[in-house]
Amino acid sequence: MTERPSVAFAKFSTPKKGTVIVLVPEGTKLGSHAAEVDPAGVLARAFSAAEFTGKLASTVEVLAPHGTEYDRLTAVGVGKLEDMNEEAWLKIGGAAAAASKKATDVAIIVDIAGHEATPKEAASIGLGVMLRSYVFDKYKTRKDEDNGKAAKPASFTIQCADVSAARKAWASAEAIGEGVLSARDLVNEPANILGPIEFAEKAKELEKLGVKVEILGEKEMKKLGMGALLGVAQGSVRPPRIAVMQWSGGKSKDRPVAFVGKGVVFDTGGISIKPAGGMEDMKGDMGGAAAVVGVMHALAARKAKTNALGVIGLVENMPDGNAQRPGDIVTSMSGQTIEVINTDAEGRLVLADLLWYCNDKYKPQFMINLATLTGAVIIALGHHHAGLFSNNDDLAERLSASGKATGEKVWRLPLGKEYDKLIDTKNADMKNTGGRTAGSITAAQFLQRFVKDTPWAHLDVAGTAMASPATEISQGWASGYGVRLLDRLVADHYEG
Repeated sequence: MTERPSVAFAKFSTPKKGTVIVLVPEGTKLGSHAAEVDPAGVLARAFSAAEFTGKLASTVEVLAPHGTEYDRLTAVGVGKLEDMNEEAWLKIGGAAAAASKKATDVAIIVDIAGHEATPKEAASIGLGVMLRSYVFDKYKTRKDEDNGKAAKPASFTIQCADVSAARKAWASAEAIGEGVLSARDLVNEPANILGPIEFAEKAKELEKLGVKVEILGEKEMKKLGMGALLGVAQGSVRPPRIAVMQWSGGKSKDRPVAFVGKGVVFDTGGISIKPAGGMEDMKGDMGGAAAVVGVMHALAARKAKTNALGVIGLVENMPDGNAQRPGDIVTSMSGQTIEVINTDAEGRLVLADLLWYCNDKYKPQFMINLATLTGAVIIALGHHHAGLFSNNDDLAERLSASGKATGEKVWRLPLGKEYDKLIDTKNADMKNTGGRTAGSITAAQFLQRFVKDTPWAHLDVAGTAMASPATEISQGWASGYGVRLLDRLVADHYEG
């Protein structure tokens, strides 16, 4: 894996060499410290020649500027000052990382005319640098030749007004970034390397951060009566696992907040096999579980003052001679029976037992499950919002606010009795699919039957966790979606 760049913070000074990046608002006026690195005014001429206006995340550069020892002098636009928010600061950091190219010594001067950046904003620039610099090249043998990365990792020094406070803010931001990158790594790993056992071992590594991790095997699942989850797993030679991760950062009396993740390490569709085209992407069908591991990493690494629970179900859905068939009826841990109409609607079977187990044993304040659950949500929302379904308006509103703050956006879709009827069947308590129409909604209705009255939200991340569009902070196939969203939810509402 390419080593990620280092990020440090320092007081304002005039760099002597290397790559220097200044931040410019619309109107292209330089702050006083930024102007000191360009006494000859070469940037002003570059602005005019390139028609640079300071639009958010836009860049213009001058190579080997006359009268300096700099390799490159770059301006990154910050847009309109009144429009600045957390997502914008991340994009600025991402644009700065992209503009640095092969540079190994980079100074970012956070001095913006008309705005004094806060320590948290400076740290957000660092997080943007960290997220944009991510490259999954673990299996490339000619890394420098193939992707143009410098052999030596870049060193970014962010110059700002309050260095001490920025470093403190960075400690938290870096912990969140590490959680995002861990989720990206998990989703990017090929399925022949990352099976249920290996994924569970990755979750076990959180013990280094003080997370208590318990791994349940097939024997324990059978004893618990998890017939829905086990039905999905029975076609694979790789045995299923459940990882239960507990972070105890709050008061002992406080009930935990709970995150539940679908971890289908590869989904062929089972007997209802998928078309061959694009099936390789189904290594990412564990994006929900990856996000849960990532957010547990973030909470533990930044020592969040909350009690948090992460539960992930790890299975492989294969069309073996022992695989479950369309028409089979399985009994879930709740005792409710499910007619399997389509074996490719398997993620909800896994989540059904996980949600019941989590709720029954740990009595959480709320449960939020994440799953790359339906292609229908991509038809409805594309790749820019996750589908949000919830039985609790307060929880849904808090998730929506966290999505707006972080840029990991959600869009609430309806639940209702009319949709619930679509998964009724004469042969069992319910069937696992309601057909093509309202496919994402009927999947959510299915899950709701396993949460009782506990506040619950379902995030369908099929369009956002994998194969998501390239952005200023995410250039790879896996985005790590959900980690920053859920960490913000906890930070804003559930830390004491």
